[in-house]
Amino acid sequence: MQFDAIDKVIKNAIGVMESSKYQMFEICESARSEWEALGRELHQVKEEVSRTIDQVDKLEVEYKRSRIRLTEVSRDFHRFKEEDIRIAYEAATQMQLQLIMAREKEHHLRARRDELQKRIRNVEKTVERAEALVGQMNVVHKYLSGDLNQVTRILETAKNRQLIGLKIILAQEEERKRIAREIHDGPAQAMANMVLRSEIAEMMIDRKEYSTLKEELTDLKGAVRFGLEEVRKIIFNLRPMALDDLGLMPTLRKYVQDFEDRTKIHMRFEIIGVEARLPSAMEVAVFRLVQEALSNVLKHSRATHTGVEITYQRQMVKVVVKDNGVGFALDKLEAMIARGNSHFGIMGMRERVELLGGRMDIESEPNAGAKLTMIIPISLDLREE
Repeated sequence: MQFDAIDKVIKNAIGVMESSKYQMFEICESARSEWEALGRELHQVKEEVSRTIDQVDKLEVEYKRSRIRLTEVSRDFHRFKEEDIRIAYEAATQMQLQLIMAREKEHHLRARRDELQKRIRNVEKTVERAEALVGQMNVVHKYLSGDLNQVTRILETAKNRQLIGLKIILAQEEERKRIAREIHDGPAQAMANMVLRSEIAEMMIDRKEYSTLKEELTDLKGAVRFGLEEVRKIIFNLRPMALDDLGLMPTLRKYVQDFEDRTKIHMRFEIIGVEARLPSAMEVAVFRLVQEALSNVLKHSRATHTGVEITYQRQMVKVVVKDNGVGFALDKLEAMIARGNSHFGIMGMRERVELLGGRMDIESEPNAGAKLTMIIPISLDLREE
């Protein structure tokens, strides 16, 4: 009797969960449709804002011209008739009216754009919460309708997903901090300098110091080129476009050469075996591993010579990064990593390699340099893909 009652309660709970799950799914889909519609409307409003801004800029120029014309005809009564003054005044008034209307339209569109962006953020949060609830309800449903022996596996999977999610969030935040720091120290500073120089150039134009103005414009052009180069470096660090176009080895070869030019550390880059294209995700992973390894060399090793060796084999790729720096005690490093006190770069590299199904070995001794070996397997299915 007790077992039948428990079974009945569980079946009723499963029925309620099924009904609630589909209702939540409908809410999620409705919110997603609203989000897409708002996105399309926002795109249209942004385009309209851009066109209106251009129109306002043109009207401002035309209005200034009409004001100048009105001043000219009003000031010189001998050359211009009263009819000319009237026409100039009406033209200036009409242009002023058009400018006021265009500015009002721009203000309205900007307010609409901000409102749409706020609504999109709110709808995105609704979609995320609905998807999370659907996922949680699926887990509970599986628990109630499945074998109780699967409970441990389900909980372990959820825990692992949570840990992976937290690591992804931390990695995203670190990357955002790095990008913000690079933009602040590079393009932002360069643009501030350009604004200052442009103001100086305006003062020189007013003073008619044209020879000095030419020198200032030359310096300003150099500052613009420097800022453009900084932006290109940031773009390359985010996602090297050559990785998709040319492949892993040409991109790594250029990165190693740029690293040598920038740090003055003598670099040796060697490829062993027959070079072959890898799946896109794996090429990105290998590039990031080499990038992080060289970053560690620059930060900690005080090395003068560093070698990067890539070995291609049929079922694996081996990456070796070796330097002649100060080295370190391997047991102390492993103890610090185990306690989670430091060396997030090494931890991230090891986790990235393990996610690819490979392994990473570190060899080092104090005052004897360091050698980092990463072996990443390549299955035949992935190679064909």
